[in-house]
Amino acid sequence: MEQGITPASDGLDGTSWNVVGHTYTPKLHSPNAFLWHAAIPEGTFVPPHVHPTQDEWIIMLEGALEVEFGGDVHKAGPGDTIRMPKGVAHGIFNRSGAAATCVFGVAPARKLFDLFVALDGVTDPEELVRLSALHEVDFLPPPDAA
Repeated sequence: MEQGITPASDGLDGTSWNVVGHTYTPKLHSPNAFLWHAAIPEGTFVPPHVHPTQDEWIIMLEGALEVEFGGDVHKAGPGDTIRMPKGVAHGIFNRSGAAATCVFGVAPARKLFDLFVALDGVTDPEELVRLSALHEVDFLPPPDAA
């Protein structure tokens, strides 16, 4: 990792991505960790998935998110930290009625930075799942329609 400051308004090298309707702005990237700021519009979500090789966390800045671990739903607001251990399926949902902002992190960084480069602007769910699997993120199949 290089020393220095990533300004609040910038991403590394001026980078930001549109991933599943969220704006992700990378703030720190090294082999040991990857941090990004996220702007998460109301009504958007990241479907349930597993990081088999990384621990993940979210520090809430504004708004609220719900995180589902299996059938358990946990709500988080400003100042809360959401912990998602490697190997544990989780889905992230903004059902709050307002936008949310937060800082995500993973350790180690593994292939997630490269995944976001590949996913920037991808809207086809099957392609999102395919690319994610190539980068060590495994989406769960959708629940059976009753």
